[in-house]
Amino acid sequence: MAGILLERVTKAFPGGVKAVDEVSLEIEPGEFLVLVGPSGCGKSTLLRMIAGLEEATGGTIRIDGADVTDLPPRARDIAMVFQTYALYPHMSVRDNLAYGLKVRKTSKTETARRVDEVAQLLGLDELLDRRPAALSGGQRQRVAMGRAIVREPKAFLMDEPLSNLDAKLRVSMRAQLSALHARLGTTTVYVTHDQVEAMTLGRRVAVMRDGRILQVDTPQALYASPVNLFVAAFIGSPAMNLVEADVGDGVVSFAGFRLPTSFAGSQRVIAGVRPEAFEDARFADPSLPQIEVTVQVVEDLGADAHVIFQIDAPPVDVSEVREAAGDEESLIATDRATFTARVDPQTSAQVGRPLRLAVDPTKFHYFDPGTGLRLEAERLAPALSTTA
Repeated sequence: MAGILLERVTKAFPGGVKAVDEVSLEIEPGEFLVLVGPSGCGKSTLLRMIAGLEEATGGTIRIDGADVTDLPPRARDIAMVFQTYALYPHMSVRDNLAYGLKVRKTSKTETARRVDEVAQLLGLDELLDRRPAALSGGQRQRVAMGRAIVREPKAFLMDEPLSNLDAKLRVSMRAQLSALHARLGTTTVYVTHDQVEAMTLGRRVAVMRDGRILQVDTPQALYASPVNLFVAAFIGSPAMNLVEADVGDGVVSFAGFRLPTSFAGSQRVIAGVRPEAFEDARFADPSLPQIEVTVQVVEDLGADAHVIFQIDAPPVDVSEVREAAGDEESLIATDRATFTARVDPQTSAQVGRPLRLAVDPTKFHYFDPGTGLRLEAERLAPALSTTA
């Protein structure tokens, strides 16, 4: 296991465009860290700089304490797994697994031992004599993983390795990856644009945008305390509901609703409401405040249900975030904000009918409309009191 330290790492292309802008990050030995963000945010470029496949134009990269900023890939003792698998089509699975060791002139006995060990670990025992063309997508990805594992590197670097798999197989492979990391304990840096994948895999997750890291934390901390509007809207599925609101005199007001809040004073904010802050009033704590909405869509997911409704307030423009998270624009143009509530599957919600929803205002998030930064209770209260 080896730690990875990035100190103000920068990648600038001709014309002054910075793909990575002074990123500093410490990855602990044995940690599984995920880099997540929209296409073009610099996450893959950063990974390639750690691997030595891209030259850093500024900053320092250290692996296991050694400065590797100017070293070629082969001198860094890392293994990379690509989105495209990059298997040799004319070689058998056995030869693909052994290729990296052969290049390093590892003895035949040691090579055979490692290949057999990794094949057993990944369930490739009966596939060793097949060629890639005779394998499924999941089997090819396991071979690509095995080729990295067999080298016993200081760190694994993975660039969207599951993106070519179908949805069900991705879920299965995520579980296998987590189990594999728990068994091997090798430092891993994993790149993805899928925030669900990031949240389920990462011990810590670094959210990137425009070449910078906005927030690094555990998945739960990112979800519970996003530092700004971008992270709040990007992390979570279904996404956080957002609306411009007024807070004042212990009340948050939006779309004709007035709900209690612990904040004092008065200020315009963007209120963020996770879907689970709502519940069908029939199944909720009767002491919670309630609102009445008209149901537009009911998505019955078995374990819970999603109730989609509109409110009498304009939508907050987070189109850039929605696109980054892979969400499509609405099929129906509307000037009203659309909300999602996650409720008990036994809900009585019916399309076109009114529904009473209980709301837990203690779960609301607040953001500055100008800067997008999160407003903590202790920061917001003094600002509000001065304008009261």
